[in-house]
Amino acid sequence: MVIFKRDQFPFGILIGLFMPIISFFGYYFWKFSLYSFDAFLLALRTNKQLVTALTIPCLLMNIVIFTIFINGQRDKTAKGIFVVTLIYAVAALLFKFIG
Repeated sequence: MVIFKRDQFPFGILIGLFMPIISFFGYYFWKFSLYSFDAFLLALRTNKQLVTALTIPCLLMNIVIFTIFINGQRDKTAKGIFVVTLIYAVAALLFKFIG
């Protein structure tokens, strides 16, 4: 695939931002499709265990993509994905324990 041949840090950041969003909506449609999206967001705000359950597949998606780019020796793109993954992980921890 052509998309996996690019090796640019900003491209990695875009992928790192985009993949968890796909995973987020996939999780919503898989587990909570019977509820409205607003009810799902309210459940996220009130149930901190749900944040953990949602964070794992979102970050796992980035880890899979990161591994693909590392194995393809696209290190700049992988670094961008890694940076965004760390930011997501810290944000999820802060949201869970502080927010």
